Amino acid sequence: MKRIVLIFGLISGAIMFVMMLGTLPFVDSTWLQDRSMIVGYTTIVLSSLLIFFGIRSYRENIGGGAISFGRAFAVGILIALIAAILYVTTWEILYFGVPGFADKFLTMCTEHARRSGASVEEIKAELALLNNPFTNAALAFLEPFPVGLLVTLISALILRKKPTAPSGESPAPIAA
Repeated sequence: MKRIVLIFGLISGAIMFVMMLGTLPFVDSTWLQDRSMIVGYTTIVLSSLLIFFGIRSYRENIGGGAISFGRAFAVGILIALIAAILYVTTWEILYFGVPGFADKFLTMCTEHARRSGASVEEIKAELALLNNPFTNAALAFLEPFPVGLLVTLISALILRKKPTAPSGESPAPIAA
């Protein structure tokens, strides 16, 4: 299980990593600023599809064509955790390590908050949260992980499969 979880988790995280770095040169683009959430979540959803393929790979290669919901969920959530950790690591490096990135991001957040009617105090409180590495990491984790959890649940439901018994025998139960 470790090998499949690592392979698919790292590939999923690498997709998010590449997209984050790929959009970095366009951080000043008003087109990207207006659509950053769409681009970001589309990338997260696409990379989370590897959860489905990871569970399927486990079912076919290790489970002998069968997998319980619990085992499928465990495989999927571990893949989602690895991908989310890579996402958070990439975000923290960009935010705190790339000169000028945090300032541009905070300016974009401030403008968005002003347009939505937030008060000056609310904006200052939000910016203070973003400048703390721990809350920044927690907020970054909350972007990909819920998507990964949802994809894990759906994939585990779709891919669960009882073992087929040879004719005349009852199937043996699958350990979760």
